[in-house]
Amino acid sequence: MDAEVAEQVLPGDLRRRLARSVTLVPPSGDGSLPAPGVLAETEILLTSWGCPPLTGEVLAAAPRLAAVVHAAGSVKALVGDALWERGILVSSAAEANAGPVVDFTLAAVTFAAKGALRTAARYPEGPPAFAARTGTDARTIGVIGASRIGRRVLRALRGSAAGYRLLLADPYVSLAEAASLGAELVTLPELCRRSSVVSVHAPELPETRGLLDAGMLALIPDGGVLVNTARGSLVDTEALTRECAKGRLDAYLDVTEPEPLPPGHPLLALPNVQVTPHIAGAQGSEARRLGAFAAAEVERFLAGEPLSGAVRREELARLA
Repeated sequence: MDAEVAEQVLPGDLRRRLARSVTLVPPSGDGSLPAPGVLAETEILLTSWGCPPLTGEVLAAAPRLAAVVHAAGSVKALVGDALWERGILVSSAAEANAGPVVDFTLAAVTFAAKGALRTAARYPEGPPAFAARTGTDARTIGVIGASRIGRRVLRALRGSAAGYRLLLADPYVSLAEAASLGAELVTLPELCRRSSVVSVHAPELPETRGLLDAGMLALIPDGGVLVNTARGSLVDTEALTRECAKGRLDAYLDVTEPEPLPPGHPLLALPNVQVTPHIAGAQGSEARRLGAFAAAEVERFLAGEPLSGAVRREELARLA
Protein backbone atom coordinates (compact mmCIF):
# COMPACT_ATOMS: atom_id res chain seq x y z
CA MET A 1 0.00 0.00 0.00
CA ASP A 2 1.20 3.54 -0.53
CA ALA A 3 2.36 5.72 2.35
CA GLU A 4 -0.79 7.84 2.58
CA VAL A 5 -3.00 4.76 2.80
CA ALA A 6 -0.67 3.07 5.29
CA GLU A 7 -0.86 6.00 7.70
CA GLN A 8 -4.65 5.78 7.78
CA VAL A 9 -5.14 2.01 7.60
CA LEU A 10 -2.24 0.99 9.85
CA PRO A 11 -1.58 3.71 12.42
CA GLY A 12 1.12 3.20 15.05
CA ASP A 13 -0.94 1.21 17.54
CA LEU A 14 -1.93 -1.35 14.93
CA ARG A 15 1.66 -1.69 13.70
CA ARG A 16 2.78 -2.31 17.27
CA ARG A 17 0.04 -4.90 17.65
CA LEU A 18 1.20 -6.70 14.51
CA ALA A 19 4.84 -6.51 15.56
CA ARG A 20 4.03 -8.57 18.65
CA SER A 21 3.30 -11.63 16.50
CA VAL A 22 5.21 -11.15 13.24
CA THR A 23 8.38 -9.57 11.94
CA LEU A 24 6.76 -6.52 10.41
CA VAL A 25 8.35 -5.00 7.31
CA PRO A 26 6.95 -1.48 6.82
CA PRO A 27 5.55 -0.58 3.39
CA SER A 28 7.98 0.91 0.90
CA GLY A 29 5.93 4.10 0.71
CA ASP A 30 5.21 4.03 -3.01
CA GLY A 31 2.86 1.04 -3.06
CA SER A 32 5.43 -1.33 -4.54
CA LEU A 33 5.98 -4.86 -3.26
CA PRO A 34 8.85 -5.64 -0.86
CA ALA A 35 12.38 -5.92 -2.20
CA PRO A 36 13.18 -9.38 -3.67
CA GLY A 37 15.14 -10.50 -0.62
CA VAL A 38 12.31 -9.60 1.73
CA LEU A 39 9.64 -11.02 -0.58
CA ALA A 40 11.47 -14.35 -0.68
CA GLU A 41 11.04 -14.63 3.11
CA THR A 42 7.50 -13.29 3.28
CA GLU A 43 4.84 -15.62 4.66
CA ILE A 44 1.97 -13.13 5.04
CA LEU A 45 1.39 -10.22 2.69
CA LEU A 46 -0.76 -7.44 4.12
CA THR A 47 -2.12 -5.34 1.26
CA SER A 48 -4.48 -2.45 0.66
CA TRP A 49 -5.27 0.15 -2.00
CA GLY A 50 -2.31 0.71 -4.29
CA CYS A 51 -0.86 -2.80 -4.22
CA PRO A 52 0.12 -4.12 -7.68
CA PRO A 53 -1.41 -7.42 -8.94
CA LEU A 54 0.06 -10.59 -7.48
CA THR A 55 1.09 -12.13 -10.78
CA GLY A 56 2.75 -15.48 -11.34
CA GLU A 57 6.09 -13.70 -11.52
CA VAL A 58 5.52 -12.05 -8.15
CA LEU A 59 4.48 -15.35 -6.57
CA ALA A 60 7.50 -17.13 -7.99
CA ALA A 61 9.63 -14.66 -6.04
CA ALA A 62 7.65 -15.42 -2.85
CA PRO A 63 7.97 -19.19 -2.34
CA ARG A 64 7.00 -19.02 1.35
CA LEU A 65 3.88 -16.90 0.90
CA ALA A 66 0.92 -18.59 2.62
CA ALA A 67 -1.65 -15.82 3.09
CA VAL A 68 -2.70 -12.51 1.57
CA VAL A 69 -4.62 -10.29 4.00
CA HIS A 70 -6.22 -7.38 2.15
CA ALA A 71 -7.02 -4.36 4.31
CA ALA A 72 -9.56 -3.07 1.79
CA GLY A 73 -12.59 -4.40 -0.10
CA SER A 74 -12.43 -6.12 -3.47
CA VAL A 75 -9.48 -8.41 -4.26
CA LYS A 76 -10.41 -8.95 -7.91
CA ALA A 77 -7.64 -6.74 -9.25
CA LEU A 78 -5.12 -8.26 -6.85
CA VAL A 79 -5.38 -12.03 -7.16
CA GLY A 80 -5.29 -14.36 -10.15
CA ASP A 81 -5.11 -18.00 -11.15
CA ALA A 82 -1.49 -18.37 -10.08
CA LEU A 83 -2.35 -17.49 -6.50
CA TRP A 84 -5.31 -19.86 -6.26
CA GLU A 85 -3.28 -22.68 -7.80
CA ARG A 86 -0.68 -22.24 -5.07
CA GLY A 87 -3.38 -22.70 -2.41
CA ILE A 88 -2.56 -19.36 -0.80
CA LEU A 89 -5.26 -18.15 1.61
CA VAL A 90 -6.91 -14.82 0.82
CA SER A 91 -8.77 -12.57 3.21
CA SER A 92 -10.59 -9.30 2.52
CA ALA A 93 -11.70 -6.59 4.96
CA ALA A 94 -14.84 -6.07 2.87
CA GLU A 95 -17.02 -6.65 5.93
CA ALA A 96 -15.27 -3.84 7.80
CA ASN A 97 -15.56 -1.61 4.75
CA ALA A 98 -19.28 -2.35 4.48
CA GLY A 99 -20.25 -0.53 7.66
CA PRO A 100 -19.57 3.01 6.38
CA VAL A 101 -21.23 2.21 3.04
CA VAL A 102 -24.36 1.01 4.82
CA ASP A 103 -24.47 4.15 6.97
CA PHE A 104 -24.00 6.37 3.91
CA THR A 105 -26.74 4.51 2.03
CA LEU A 106 -29.20 4.78 4.89
CA ALA A 107 -28.59 8.51 5.08
CA ALA A 108 -29.10 8.86 1.32
CA VAL A 109 -32.30 6.78 1.43
CA THR A 110 -33.65 8.93 4.25
CA PHE A 111 -32.91 12.14 2.35
CA ALA A 112 -34.38 10.59 -0.80
CA ALA A 113 -37.57 9.49 0.93
CA LYS A 114 -38.01 12.99 2.36
CA GLY A 115 -37.49 14.62 -1.04
CA ALA A 116 -34.60 16.61 0.39
CA LEU A 117 -32.97 17.59 -2.92
CA ARG A 118 -36.17 18.96 -4.42
CA THR A 119 -37.04 20.84 -1.24
CA ALA A 120 -33.54 22.29 -1.01
CA ALA A 121 -33.70 23.46 -4.64
CA ARG A 122 -36.93 25.34 -3.89
CA TYR A 123 -35.63 26.84 -0.64
CA PRO A 124 -35.22 30.38 -2.06
CA GLU A 125 -38.94 30.39 -2.87
CA GLY A 126 -39.76 29.81 0.78
CA PRO A 127 -40.59 26.69 2.79
CA PRO A 128 -43.29 24.39 1.39
CA ALA A 129 -46.69 24.27 3.01
CA PHE A 130 -46.88 21.68 5.77
CA ALA A 131 -49.29 19.48 3.81
CA ALA A 132 -46.99 19.56 0.78
CA ARG A 133 -43.97 18.17 2.60
CA THR A 134 -42.75 14.64 1.95
CA GLY A 135 -42.24 12.06 4.70
CA THR A 136 -40.56 8.70 4.84
CA ASP A 137 -43.33 6.56 6.28
CA ALA A 138 -44.63 3.63 4.22
CA ARG A 139 -42.38 4.45 1.29
CA THR A 140 -41.42 1.55 -0.99
CA ILE A 141 -37.65 1.07 -1.18
CA GLY A 142 -36.22 -1.24 -3.84
CA VAL A 143 -32.84 -2.83 -3.19
CA ILE A 144 -30.97 -4.27 -6.17
CA GLY A 145 -28.60 -7.01 -5.01
CA ALA A 146 -28.54 -8.97 -1.75
CA SER A 147 -24.82 -8.40 -1.45
CA ARG A 148 -23.01 -8.03 1.86
CA ILE A 149 -24.00 -4.37 1.89
CA GLY A 150 -27.44 -4.91 0.37
CA ARG A 151 -28.38 -7.36 3.11
CA ARG A 152 -27.27 -5.01 5.86
CA VAL A 153 -29.19 -2.15 4.26
CA LEU A 154 -32.34 -4.29 4.13
CA ARG A 155 -32.02 -5.30 7.77
CA ALA A 156 -31.53 -1.68 8.85
CA LEU A 157 -34.48 -0.46 6.77
CA ARG A 158 -36.64 -3.26 8.13
CA GLY A 159 -35.93 -2.01 11.65
CA SER A 160 -36.73 1.61 10.84
CA ALA A 161 -39.71 3.30 12.45
CA ALA A 162 -40.65 4.54 8.97
CA GLY A 163 -42.35 1.23 8.17
CA TYR A 164 -40.77 0.98 4.74
CA ARG A 165 -42.10 -1.54 2.25
CA LEU A 166 -39.03 -3.38 0.96
CA LEU A 167 -38.51 -5.00 -2.43
CA LEU A 168 -35.48 -7.03 -3.47
CA ALA A 169 -34.26 -8.01 -6.92
CA ASP A 170 -31.54 -10.67 -6.97
CA PRO A 171 -31.54 -13.79 -9.19
CA TYR A 172 -29.54 -15.79 -6.63
CA VAL A 173 -31.91 -15.30 -3.69
CA SER A 174 -34.90 -17.51 -2.81
CA LEU A 175 -38.32 -16.29 -1.73
CA ALA A 176 -37.68 -17.56 1.79
CA GLU A 177 -34.30 -15.86 2.02
CA ALA A 178 -35.76 -12.55 0.84
CA ALA A 179 -38.54 -12.87 3.40
CA SER A 180 -35.97 -13.42 6.14
CA LEU A 181 -34.47 -10.06 5.15
CA GLY A 182 -37.88 -8.44 5.40
CA ALA A 183 -38.24 -7.98 1.65
CA GLU A 184 -40.50 -9.15 -1.14
CA LEU A 185 -38.54 -10.84 -3.93
CA VAL A 186 -39.45 -9.37 -7.33
CA THR A 187 -37.98 -9.04 -10.80
CA LEU A 188 -35.92 -5.98 -11.64
CA PRO A 189 -38.63 -4.41 -13.85
CA GLU A 190 -41.22 -4.86 -11.11
CA LEU A 191 -38.88 -3.35 -8.54
CA CYS A 192 -38.35 -0.30 -10.73
CA ARG A 193 -42.09 0.10 -11.37
CA ARG A 194 -43.06 -0.11 -7.69
CA SER A 195 -40.23 1.71 -5.88
CA SER A 196 -40.07 5.37 -4.98
CA VAL A 197 -36.40 4.92 -4.01
CA VAL A 198 -34.12 2.44 -5.79
CA SER A 199 -30.80 1.62 -4.09
CA VAL A 200 -28.11 -0.25 -6.05
CA HIS A 201 -25.96 -2.89 -4.31
CA ALA A 202 -25.13 -5.41 -7.05
CA PRO A 203 -21.51 -6.29 -7.92
CA GLU A 204 -19.87 -5.14 -11.13
CA LEU A 205 -19.98 -8.15 -13.45
CA PRO A 206 -20.22 -8.48 -17.25
CA GLU A 207 -23.93 -9.22 -16.88
CA THR A 208 -24.61 -6.27 -14.56
CA ARG A 209 -22.99 -3.53 -16.64
CA GLY A 210 -25.74 -1.19 -17.78
CA LEU A 211 -28.24 -3.07 -15.62
CA LEU A 212 -30.25 0.12 -15.14
CA ASP A 213 -30.50 1.18 -18.76
CA ALA A 214 -32.89 3.69 -20.29
CA GLY A 215 -35.73 1.17 -20.28
CA MET A 216 -35.34 0.28 -16.61
CA LEU A 217 -34.95 3.91 -15.52
CA ALA A 218 -38.11 4.80 -17.43
CA LEU A 219 -40.05 2.32 -15.25
CA ILE A 220 -39.26 4.18 -12.02
CA PRO A 221 -42.29 6.37 -11.15
CA ASP A 222 -42.16 10.13 -11.60
CA GLY A 223 -40.46 11.72 -8.60
CA GLY A 224 -38.49 8.54 -7.91
CA VAL A 225 -34.91 8.57 -6.63
CA LEU A 226 -31.88 6.48 -7.56
CA VAL A 227 -29.20 5.85 -4.91
CA ASN A 228 -25.98 4.27 -6.18
CA THR A 229 -23.15 3.37 -3.79
CA ALA A 230 -22.13 0.24 -5.75
CA ARG A 231 -20.47 0.83 -9.13
CA GLY A 232 -21.15 3.50 -11.71
CA SER A 233 -21.08 1.02 -14.60
CA LEU A 234 -24.35 -0.54 -13.41
CA VAL A 235 -26.24 2.59 -14.52
CA ASP A 236 -26.53 4.10 -18.00
CA THR A 237 -25.13 7.55 -17.23
CA GLU A 238 -26.55 9.24 -20.32
CA ALA A 239 -30.03 7.84 -19.72
CA LEU A 240 -29.93 8.85 -16.05
CA THR A 241 -28.77 12.34 -17.00
CA ARG A 242 -31.75 12.73 -19.31
CA GLU A 243 -34.22 11.57 -16.66
CA CYS A 244 -32.75 13.89 -14.02
CA ALA A 245 -32.48 16.85 -16.41
CA LYS A 246 -36.20 16.49 -17.14
CA GLY A 247 -36.83 16.57 -13.40
CA ARG A 248 -38.53 13.18 -13.50
CA LEU A 249 -35.97 11.44 -11.29
CA ASP A 250 -33.55 12.55 -8.57
CA ALA A 251 -30.25 10.82 -7.81
CA TYR A 252 -27.69 10.37 -5.04
CA LEU A 253 -24.55 9.07 -6.72
CA ASP A 254 -21.38 8.13 -4.87
CA VAL A 255 -20.12 6.27 -7.95
CA THR A 256 -20.37 7.19 -11.61
CA GLU A 257 -19.38 6.01 -15.07
CA PRO A 258 -16.90 7.43 -15.90
CA GLU A 259 -15.37 8.06 -12.50
CA PRO A 260 -14.74 10.84 -11.84
CA LEU A 261 -17.17 12.68 -14.08
CA PRO A 262 -15.43 15.18 -16.37
CA PRO A 263 -15.64 18.88 -15.43
CA GLY A 264 -18.82 20.43 -16.75
CA HIS A 265 -20.79 17.18 -16.84
CA PRO A 266 -24.54 17.97 -16.63
CA LEU A 267 -25.05 15.76 -13.57
CA LEU A 268 -22.73 18.01 -11.57
CA ALA A 269 -24.94 21.04 -12.12
CA LEU A 270 -28.41 19.58 -11.66
CA PRO A 271 -30.10 20.68 -8.41
CA ASN A 272 -31.87 17.32 -8.05
CA VAL A 273 -28.63 15.31 -8.18
CA GLN A 274 -25.99 14.89 -5.49
CA VAL A 275 -22.66 13.50 -6.68
CA THR A 276 -19.94 12.57 -4.18
CA PRO A 277 -16.46 11.27 -5.12
CA HIS A 278 -16.70 7.62 -4.00
CA ILE A 279 -16.61 8.42 -0.29
CA ALA A 280 -19.18 5.94 1.03
CA GLY A 281 -16.55 3.33 1.90
CA ALA A 282 -14.04 3.67 4.74
CA GLN A 283 -12.54 7.16 4.68
CA GLY A 284 -10.31 9.10 7.07
CA SER A 285 -10.71 7.81 10.62
CA GLU A 286 -12.91 4.96 9.34
CA ALA A 287 -9.97 3.43 7.44
CA ARG A 288 -8.53 2.23 10.73
CA ARG A 289 -11.35 -0.33 10.85
CA LEU A 290 -9.77 -2.06 7.86
CA GLY A 291 -6.37 -2.26 9.52
CA ALA A 292 -7.87 -3.55 12.76
CA PHE A 293 -9.74 -6.25 10.82
CA ALA A 294 -6.54 -7.21 8.98
CA ALA A 295 -4.49 -7.35 12.20
CA ALA A 296 -7.07 -9.68 13.72
CA GLU A 297 -6.96 -11.84 10.58
CA VAL A 298 -3.17 -12.16 10.86
CA GLU A 299 -3.60 -13.27 14.47
CA ARG A 300 -6.25 -15.79 13.50
CA PHE A 301 -4.02 -17.17 10.73
CA LEU A 302 -1.10 -17.61 13.12
CA ALA A 303 -3.37 -19.37 15.62
CA GLY A 304 -4.56 -21.77 12.93
CA GLU A 305 -8.12 -20.41 13.11
CA PRO A 306 -10.45 -19.86 10.13
CA LEU A 307 -10.21 -16.43 8.55
CA SER A 308 -13.29 -14.25 9.08
CA GLY A 309 -12.86 -12.53 5.73
CA ALA A 310 -11.83 -15.59 3.72
CA VAL A 311 -12.34 -15.21 -0.04
CA ARG A 312 -12.84 -18.40 -2.03
CA ARG A 313 -12.04 -18.82 -5.69
CA GLU A 314 -15.47 -20.16 -6.57
CA GLU A 315 -17.17 -17.12 -5.01
CA LEU A 316 -15.00 -14.48 -6.62
CA ALA A 317 -16.97 -14.20 -9.86
CA ARG A 318 -20.06 -13.00 -7.99
CA LEU A 319 -18.28 -10.65 -5.60
CA ALA A 320 -17.74 -6.93 -6.10
